Amino acid sequence: MGSGVQHALEQLKTTGVRITPQRHAILTYLIESMNHPTADEIYRALEPKFPSMSVATVYNNLKMFMEAGMVRELTYGDNSSRFDANVTDHYHIICQKCGKIEDFSYPSLHEVEREAEKATGFKVNGLRMELYGICGCCSNKQH
Repeated sequence: MGSGVQHALEQLKTTGVRITPQRHAILTYLIESMNHPTADEIYRALEPKFPSMSVATVYNNLKMFMEAGMVRELTYGDNSSRFDANVTDHYHIICQKCGKIEDFSYPSLHEVEREAEKATGFKVNGLRMELYGICGCCSNKQH
């Protein structure tokens, strides 16, 4: 179990959320999969362990994690929400063929925020950056 999971669970406790085995499993899956799964994917991955769990349970827990500020919902072109347990500042690169999303970080994007504040007088709360392309797997298939 990664330290990310431990940290997230501690954070949840401070918000007064009860940590059920299902919640623990959903959060762990989200943090460890890092491929921004949809609620359906999470459900399918965990169903063997939790036969009584429904897709609705997964959704409700994801909503709760989002309210606690621990999970972000990513809505992109394919209409299915994906969920990201990494709420630190990072950006996404998205495959236009298979829809896979990967994270990357680039420090000078923080300067973009600061420049924007200077130029506009806005107080910037965040930035969402998406790059689009074809991932390695898909481009290999094309050749």
